[in-house]
Amino acid sequence: MVHLGRNMKILCLLTAALGGCASYTPRPLSPQASAASFESRSLNDPGLKDYLRRVLPGESSQTWNLTTLTLAAFYFNPELDVARAQWDLAKAKTVTAGAIPNPTFGFSPLYNADAGSGLSPWTLGVVLGIPIETAGKRGYRVSGAEHLSEAARLDIATAAWRVRSGLRAALVNLYAAREREQLLASQQEVQARTVKALGSRLRAGEASQPEVTLARLALDQTRLAAQEAGRRRAEAQVGLAQALGLPSAAVQDKALSFDDFQKPLPKLPAPDIRQQALRNRPDILAALARYAASQSALQFQIARQYPDLSIGPGYTWDQGARKWSLGVSLTLPLFNQNQGPIAEAEAGRKVAAARFTALQARVVGEIDRNYTGFTKASNKLEVANRLLAGARKQLESARARFAAGETDRLALLGAEQELTASRLARLDTLTQAQQALGSLEDAVQLPLDAAETLPGQFIERFGQDQEIVQ
Repeated sequence: MVHLGRNMKILCLLTAALGGCASYTPRPLSPQASAASFESRSLNDPGLKDYLRRVLPGESSQTWNLTTLTLAAFYFNPELDVARAQWDLAKAKTVTAGAIPNPTFGFSPLYNADAGSGLSPWTLGVVLGIPIETAGKRGYRVSGAEHLSEAARLDIATAAWRVRSGLRAALVNLYAAREREQLLASQQEVQARTVKALGSRLRAGEASQPEVTLARLALDQTRLAAQEAGRRRAEAQVGLAQALGLPSAAVQDKALSFDDFQKPLPKLPAPDIRQQALRNRPDILAALARYAASQSALQFQIARQYPDLSIGPGYTWDQGARKWSLGVSLTLPLFNQNQGPIAEAEAGRKVAAARFTALQARVVGEIDRNYTGFTKASNKLEVANRLLAGARKQLESARARFAAGETDRLALLGAEQELTASRLARLDTLTQAQQALGSLEDAVQLPLDAAETLPGQFIERFGQDQEIVQ
């Protein structure tokens, strides 16, 4: 191996004038160093702050909302690193496709053992082989590689959307879990006061033991529900950190804004969003690019029916005589005319076309299904809002009657419990509506909330940001 390495170095030195040799640089991976680097990640990272200032120059203060957290996920999430590396690989293949074949050099000394006296026994000959590609093969090869490179570039946008989608879903889950935990704590406090009031009535002979028992059972169930809500909140917080590409401790003490989920839901016309998806979804555009690459592959295989040439000028020194020669060689297409590869390329083009058609049909189906789900969830949320408004009015009325001495404290506590129950029901409905909106956005792969500061080309533009250094 040592001798082989030395020989390779000598060979590179000999051919340096023709273009030089690349050298190998080892980059070992250390699981321990990688884990330590991950654990040190934080939303206070200076590089992240510079990135946010560059992308959102109008932001005067740092607010961790859906937009800024999406940018943080773009900065940290390793899924985008994989997509960028695949694009780099595709671009490198474009360079390979455009490479011009190197000429060959042959040296053939001949020794004549029966050379006459006074004559040199050596005959020296050199031959230079110059390959020539015909029928535009190099152009078709480059075109196909460029189309595949474009598809890989669009795959970055698709990966960026997956990151944003996972981040939004995690943020919705955390918002719902936090709100539920707070509402259950409020409900638990009201139910505890109800149990205390019923206990006083029981001692006064104004209430029955079953009434007290039922109230205590309801309180115990609320306590268990509150514990479950706390567990879900903790899990949702870990899920948010995972979506960001950060350790869970990095988001524990951060003040998060959930204002994006408290805004009115957008009104979305179905035909418009369907057309947006069919024109702008990066995976559809990538499928078109791969189909174009299959066209170029077929053209390349058809061009391979025509043989390439190799021109070989030669020079021979023979007993002082200088002899020049010119040879031309080519492969004769006698036994096959590249029918097999042509058939494979034609089949590959059919596969690419079928994949595009299937993807387009699936996208239309996803949009229609999720649009219906979003519409139903929006209507349900409107009903929940009206019920919550009614519960608030009932509580205000109960408080007025209680202040006027027209009702007792238990009736007031009952109205407070009804309001909390309505708020919990409305939270569940709002969560379902936000999840439905997220599913519809995933089908379109564009933000659909007009109030969101995420422009239409945001995912592709910033998902491919090559200036992010992690």
